[in-house]
Amino acid sequence: MALILTFLGKGGTGRTTMAIAAAKRFAQQGKRVLLAGQDSSPAFSLLVGKPLTADPQEVSSNLQAVQFRATAMLERSWEELKQQEAQYLRTPFFKAVFGQELGVLPGMDSALALNAIREYDASGKYDVIVYDGTGDQATLRMLGMPEIASWYIRRFRQVFADSDLGKTVSPFLQPLASAVLNVNWSAGGDAFAQPAGQVNNLLDQGKEAVANPNRVAAYLVTSGDEGAIATARYLWGSAQQVGLTVGGVLLNQSTPSERIRQEFTPLPVSTIPTRTGDNWQPLMDALPNFADATQAPKPIAVNVADRKVALFLPGFDKKQVKLTQYGPEVTIEAGDQRRNVSLPPELRGKQVTGAKFQDGYLIISF
Repeated sequence: MALILTFLGKGGTGRTTMAIAAAKRFAQQGKRVLLAGQDSSPAFSLLVGKPLTADPQEVSSNLQAVQFRATAMLERSWEELKQQEAQYLRTPFFKAVFGQELGVLPGMDSALALNAIREYDASGKYDVIVYDGTGDQATLRMLGMPEIASWYIRRFRQVFADSDLGKTVSPFLQPLASAVLNVNWSAGGDAFAQPAGQVNNLLDQGKEAVANPNRVAAYLVTSGDEGAIATARYLWGSAQQVGLTVGGVLLNQSTPSERIRQEFTPLPVSTIPTRTGDNWQPLMDALPNFADATQAPKPIAVNVADRKVALFLPGFDKKQVKLTQYGPEVTIEAGDQRRNVSLPPELRGKQVTGAKFQDGYLIISF
């Protein structure tokens, strides 16, 4: 399994430059590195210094780079879907549709990029994957996709099972599935257990990876510009909403001030110099030790004994944070994102008895 590293910040602050410098430094340390860029324009290849394609290209010793292209990824994913369909359906119908004719719909880019990162990670070819994405809410929603998708499956599956419609049609599902699916009902199994189990396993693996700073971590990139600082703080808090650990701040081409350090306390702030020509070494030397991301505040901490849950939400004040409990889980809204907190069995189904916002933490009592 690889360390997956990405960078968040306002456009123009140097996120791509930081990603390339980080990839070069990991490679210099002897790590097998993949630098993956979401930008399909020529700009990414120009910065890397080599024409890139939809397949990994050797850039230097220990370093490969790939330029994500949604059409190529969609083609590959469609072929995989057709193979899955042929495995489970007696009469596949997607076989009449070809990946080469599919257009890319809004939002597909993120899902395809996440799947590509998952596949590169599972290949075992890389020790580190540096992902240069959009660095904004789109990147965070992409990394939060496993948790959100698993919630939709969990919630709506239960809602359907408990509904009058679900109870009415359940007796008819078995013979219908027998006629449509490649399953052996005589074995007494659930026709949907295997495919559903595979999906849930993938989602669980994704959630566990994002929640583990040894597996996935992000760093904020900002300049001294007020807008860049405000955006970085907002993305810091938003990252906590998807369970992503932010390990530190990279201050690009600016002199650190006490105010900037206070804005991002307790994160360490690293000053990154201006790159001169093709000399990347000063930037590589100025980067922090990315393994220190494990020392950053965790997005969520659960204290079962005290019946409390603490969520770290920097960059927001209490007026921007909303706590609700409409369903069986607690929902936190901050910025433009909602998070349904998965509670341990000891607290699951319990009603919230109190909440307070203190020092960037939302502390919920049960």
